[in-house]
Amino acid sequence: MRTCGTTSVSAPGSDVLVIGGGVIGLVTAWRAAQRGMDVTVADPDPGGGAAGVAAGMLAAVTELHYGEETLLGLNLASAHRYPAFVAELEEASGRDTGFRACGTLAVALDSDDRAHLRELHALQGRSGLESAWLSGRECRRLEPMLAPGVRGGLRVDGDHQVDPRRLAAALLTACERAGVTLLRTEARRLSVDGGRAAGALLGDGTEFAADRVVLAAGSLSGRLAGLPPEAVPPVRPVKGQVLRLTVPPARAPFLSRTVRAVVRGGHVYLVPRENGELVVGATSEELGWDTTVTAGGVYELLRDAHELVPGITELPLTETRAGLRPASPDNAPLLGPTALPGLLLATGHHRNGVLLTPVTGDAMAQVLATGELPEVARPFTPDRFAPASAAPVPQEQPV
Repeated sequence: MRTCGTTSVSAPGSDVLVIGGGVIGLVTAWRAAQRGMDVTVADPDPGGGAAGVAAGMLAAVTELHYGEETLLGLNLASAHRYPAFVAELEEASGRDTGFRACGTLAVALDSDDRAHLRELHALQGRSGLESAWLSGRECRRLEPMLAPGVRGGLRVDGDHQVDPRRLAAALLTACERAGVTLLRTEARRLSVDGGRAAGALLGDGTEFAADRVVLAAGSLSGRLAGLPPEAVPPVRPVKGQVLRLTVPPARAPFLSRTVRAVVRGGHVYLVPRENGELVVGATSEELGWDTTVTAGGVYELLRDAHELVPGITELPLTETRAGLRPASPDNAPLLGPTALPGLLLATGHHRNGVLLTPVTGDAMAQVLATGELPEVARPFTPDRFAPASAAPVPQEQPV
């Protein structure tokens, strides 16, 4: 027997129901459980989602874009937390996350790309970020596999990487050890009782009751049935195709750090893992819910990667995948209470979901426990997309 709002509901339940078991949903559940809450996660495949496709770049500096200076603060806050976060998570789970403090090298292959990188370097400097301009020769001295035509680059020692698949597996284990209940089923419909979120109808027909519901279903967040119009998150899917290759031991080390570039206007990156895997990505396609791996997408990634690192075409191609990034209108996440009392969002992270995992978990646990988001997360509340005439989102009350 649980009490949701003022109405008793005879149904299985918990303090918090997290809908979505990707890295964002799992870190929210883990941090909330650490604060003493009874937490349940509903997802047909917990530990899956976009993390299975993501490359895991922790690139707060090299991912800086014009007009995203506010998001930069959140990205930096999360990047600074990563070493302590993974240390705690690895101890709690007994699993390695593949975190590497290896740095990133962003390079230019022609004069236009070089000018673009120079502008990015200037923007980084104005934003108080650390990056070093290198000549083409200096870039090749750091990474001998780079093409002879590299014209220059930016060395960013603070942009690192993590293996998203290992991260998700570690979070899943940490949740289990912290007492989080994992329901391997979908949430079909949000339950609303007395004007507030009260749980969800699950795929097995169970009415699951909860005092709070956190919607963390990635690009699917806006498709949950039962959401009132004012609480539907403005999240859309953005397709990304990614390749994985294997570096034979005889060719190691192939690259020592993440390498990225703009080739013909398209972004390409190469992320080397310690286990010999090399991740190459990623396309960015506005194609709705399509997750087909296409010959064109694979060709473009291999072509651009070959121009950057010619030796890549000699490596075995071991996997091709396509996934969906959850993108909001301003490419920043939606965190915290919605217009529907009892319903909170943790979605819309777009290309920064893995990077923002630590700060999202901390922010969501704090708002669930105290009713208030930490200051660093307050610019990212869902009400920033509400009509100007709409009433402000009410503060949540702690469980």
